[in-house]
Amino acid sequence: MNVISTAAFVRRKQRLLLPIVAGGSVAGALDLTSAFITFGWNVPCAIAGGLLGPSALHGGPSIWLLGVLLQFFIAYSAAAVYCLSSLKLTFLKEHFIVCGLFYGIAVFLVMNLIVLPLCALHAAGPYQLRALIQGLLVHMFIIGLPISFSASRLSE
Repeated sequence: MNVISTAAFVRRKQRLLLPIVAGGSVAGALDLTSAFITFGWNVPCAIAGGLLGPSALHGGPSIWLLGVLLQFFIAYSAAAVYCLSSLKLTFLKEHFIVCGLFYGIAVFLVMNLIVLPLCALHAAGPYQLRALIQGLLVHMFIIGLPISFSASRLSE
């Protein structure tokens, strides 16, 4: 890699840092707030339970904090995937509303069909229709849109 291409690579990474941090922070905070409202204050222990197993559901402050950190790790990861994809797929930035809504659906599907069944809690359906609709809407509007908006407005 020559000096010019290395400098361009560093500039590209710096351009992506702000939308990833902003989009991931907003999406993570809104999703966690939604989970607190829907399921109560012990949600971070359930998130940590995906890594540690069922014993984490009765964990203390350190388990709770681990769950919050995992929540934001997932949100930053989702933002990084969208922002990196938008480098090649420019329509992701140009049509951020539609793309963000569909990206929220994609995140919901990955979480429910891949991550949750493989986690230490082995969470898998059947799900109630109300919970599926609520989960889809939450992922579309408070995860997909903040991430796509950040990529669209902050990546240049």
